Amino acid sequence: MMWWQDWQDLLVALALMLVMEGILPFIKPKIWRKTMGRIAGQPDDAVRMFGFISMIMGVVLLYLVRQN
Repeated sequence: MMWWQDWQDLLVALALMLVMEGILPFIKPKIWRKTMGRIAGQPDDAVRMFGFISMIMGVVLLYLVRQN
């Protein structure tokens, strides 16, 4: 059961990500579909920058949370 302890935090993070990703399409599917259409229409560089900023924000938040 040692492997489970090593991967537990990552699996919890993935589970929470799936929950967060599913909230809007569950509650407001029309708004989600419209938003995804707008994002799909953006140039690759804009989508890439949004992804990069999201990753940086996640790393900063993780760092702040992990600082006891």
